[in-house]
Amino acid sequence: MHYLPSCPYRRRFIQQTQSAFGWLLLAGLWAYLTGCTDTKTKPAHRIGFSQRTGADTWRKTMLASMKSELSFSPEVDFIVKDAEGQSAKQVEQIQELIDQKVDLLIVSPNAARPVTPIVEKAYQQGIPVIVVDRRTASDQYTAYVGADNVEVGRTAGLYANSLLKGLGNVVEIGESPGSSADIDRHRGFMEAIDQHPGIRLVTKLEGDWDKQSFANKLAQRLKSQPATQLIFAQNDRTALKAYRVCERLGLEKKVKIIGVDGLPGPNEGIDLVDRGILSATVLYPTGGKEAIRTAIAILKKQSFKRENRLPITLIDSTNVRIMKLQNEKVIEQQIDIEKQRQRIDDLNQTYVSQKNTLYLTLASLLIVIVLGAYAFYLARQKQAAYQRLTQQNEEIRQQKDQIEAVSKQARQATEEKLRFYSYISHEFNTPLSLILTPTEELLSRRHVDVREVRSSLSMIQKNAYRLLRLVDQMLDLRKADAGKLVLRAKEEDVVAFTHDIVQDFQTKADKLRIDLRFMADCPEVPLWFDREKLDKVLFNLLSNAFKYTPRGGFIHIRLKTLEQTIQIQVQDNGEGMTLDEQKRIFDLFYTSSTHFTLGNGLGLALSREFVTLHHGELDVQSEKGNGTTFTIQLPLGNAHLDTTEISPAPESTPILPLADEWTQTWPTEANAPTSKAGTLLVIEDHDDLRQYLVSRLSDRFEVVAEASAKQGWERTLETIPDLIISDIMLPGDMNGLQLTQRVKSDFRTSTIPVILLTAKGQMEERIEGTRAGADAYITKPFQMAYFLETINTILANREKWQKRYTGDYLAKTENRQEKKFLNELTALIEEHLTDSSFGVEQLSREMGLSRVQLYRKAQTLLGKNVNEYFVEIRLTKAKALLAETSKPIAEIAYETGFSSPAYFTTFFKQHTNRTPSEFRKAPTVSV
Repeated sequence: MHYLPSCPYRRRFIQQTQSAFGWLLLAGLWAYLTGCTDTKTKPAHRIGFSQRTGADTWRKTMLASMKSELSFSPEVDFIVKDAEGQSAKQVEQIQELIDQKVDLLIVSPNAARPVTPIVEKAYQQGIPVIVVDRRTASDQYTAYVGADNVEVGRTAGLYANSLLKGLGNVVEIGESPGSSADIDRHRGFMEAIDQHPGIRLVTKLEGDWDKQSFANKLAQRLKSQPATQLIFAQNDRTALKAYRVCERLGLEKKVKIIGVDGLPGPNEGIDLVDRGILSATVLYPTGGKEAIRTAIAILKKQSFKRENRLPITLIDSTNVRIMKLQNEKVIEQQIDIEKQRQRIDDLNQTYVSQKNTLYLTLASLLIVIVLGAYAFYLARQKQAAYQRLTQQNEEIRQQKDQIEAVSKQARQATEEKLRFYSYISHEFNTPLSLILTPTEELLSRRHVDVREVRSSLSMIQKNAYRLLRLVDQMLDLRKADAGKLVLRAKEEDVVAFTHDIVQDFQTKADKLRIDLRFMADCPEVPLWFDREKLDKVLFNLLSNAFKYTPRGGFIHIRLKTLEQTIQIQVQDNGEGMTLDEQKRIFDLFYTSSTHFTLGNGLGLALSREFVTLHHGELDVQSEKGNGTTFTIQLPLGNAHLDTTEISPAPESTPILPLADEWTQTWPTEANAPTSKAGTLLVIEDHDDLRQYLVSRLSDRFEVVAEASAKQGWERTLETIPDLIISDIMLPGDMNGLQLTQRVKSDFRTSTIPVILLTAKGQMEERIEGTRAGADAYITKPFQMAYFLETINTILANREKWQKRYTGDYLAKTENRQEKKFLNELTALIEEHLTDSSFGVEQLSREMGLSRVQLYRKAQTLLGKNVNEYFVEIRLTKAKALLAETSKPIAEIAYETGFSSPAYFTTFFKQHTNRTPSEFRKAPTVSV
């Protein structure tokens, strides 16, 4: 807000100022209108153009050349009507142009007879009419521009005689049936080849390229008349389609093709000749530029030719390079012309703009002179007001920056919270699966063993405690977020307290062969601390260390007494953290890109909150690949504690049992029966769920299990399982989706079905799993009955597939190593099946065996030698292709590794007593 000084002349000053600004606006408006008057000019002439462009490149080129020529006549208004290949529509559009009273009409007829009456009507009403390309059925027009189609056909016929040297069979593909172009070009072509009795026109096909296809008829003709040496297509688009037919039949080198149009550009006539696809093309000029020049001459009352015959040229390999360079040069010149024209337009616009600006500047200068004195007076009076406004604006800007910063922080916090709760939901799904799945299974059984009931209830209890612990940490999170965490400290021996917690993890350490040690410099150290909260801190740090320490590593806990503090260190030699992870590992809602667990993120954030509540510090030192060390420093004594932070009585809150999570044992793979329905590989990083799946599936299948995708891939190559069951979120550099893609892309494992387990059940995740190649996608928690039925169905379908495609030649064996050997042998043969030179020598090298070893092993397992096995696989593949595809027999012969179709026919008849054709025609084919 601006303030004017309070004085008797204030109102008069405002009125005079408003009056002066009013005159300024009127003067500026007058100057603008005066300046704009020169720029608005009415076009001198209006030309209407009716055509049938559609997808016709030739006609688009005609329109482009017209517009290019019109760029030199800016005074002409060019109205274009496109009938899109419909004669009735073209008649209506010509009538519209007549009603608009155009000065001249240019017509490119879609068909001669339908548009003749409307063209005559325009001509009779005194409108000059220029007919382009195709003629009408009468001579009532002002001028005609176009090439001689008879001469086009005659030129093509003469070149055909030159190519065939006076002897050969020719197929002609026409234009639109019944059009003047089709009739004239055919007549000219026949006149030329009739002079050479050795050249015979086998057939003429209708080639209305944008309405119907001649490909099937041409293919049948070429098959029935293989001696065809040349195809004359009445336009280049038809010629390109004819080449594709010849290419599909393998005749592209034998059949020469002549086209018509000779347009520049990719896949047009000149380019096709240059690439060797067409032997030649007859340049059929569009006449767009000539039509515009004739129209301008007519409108300017200048002399013009009524019949404008455009020259035609034959383009072949001898002159195609020159034509191509000429076209490129013309295009470059046209681009330069367009740039120059655009530059002129820009300069004109700049001139008009500068002129208007000058008028406005002069008018403004007059007002400035009048108001100069007033402006100087106002500047002095308002200087103080401006200073106050500037100060206020600066304060508002600072407040705005503060609000934006707070808003950004709130937005980031909200995003991190949403991401965190998404991860925590996934964390809840695993214990829920281990509660619901055993419960539903027990309820569905009629008779259950007491030991199974006890084992299932033990698992349910442990995972219920885990859920309770998760809920407890969520409540602690809520308290920390609200600032309501309360310290209840009392003096206890921290050495004994820490030793007891470490001992809870000893069983887990023994199982993983981890060197777990607790070292204290004093046997007893009294410390004021909250037992429950420090217990959670140490438990989170130790859990985190176990999650990232490899088998055979070490975890050392050191307790040191310093001057006024006590220091507890948890050191491991696990995978370590990056510098960025160290900076954010204690953020309350931080979740790194690696596999999320409560050992980091929430657990570590709460741990720091609890340590801070003790007036202590929690720090981390880590290096990627060299382990991590967490350090807790707590002050000695209680001088730092408030009276409300000292607990008067022992804690009554029970601590949840933790030892059972680390001490429970599960049946190992060695206890599983040796004779099973198949081999399953379970890849799951959660120990309880992995062991539960092994326990439940081992009574039906031989089950092997791994905790990471990398180990699972190695076990896959080692065992070649019948089915893989994998979680999606796995530790390490490879997740379940990447493992699935790797399994499906490797020829050794591509036939192994994969079931993905995940807590993410959204459709996007299902689509991603299916795209990776998974055969089934099951969300947690799941019903065991549905899970088992899915496994049985996939294995049954796989067995059917094997019987269908490989059952005729793949021997049955239960020995894992023998199965692996046969799978690799069969996969190598199928991989090189199309290579007729691939034999036993190459196969033995690929298998890593000598020729003698390979013969002996194959004879032992298959009861036949390797050559016979080759024969059976090729024969079975050939039968399947004959029965299920329409591929030519020659193509099947090469695809199954035979050196020639004749040898394939002889071989097939020797082994089946039927030729491949007889086998394909049989009503029932057993593959």
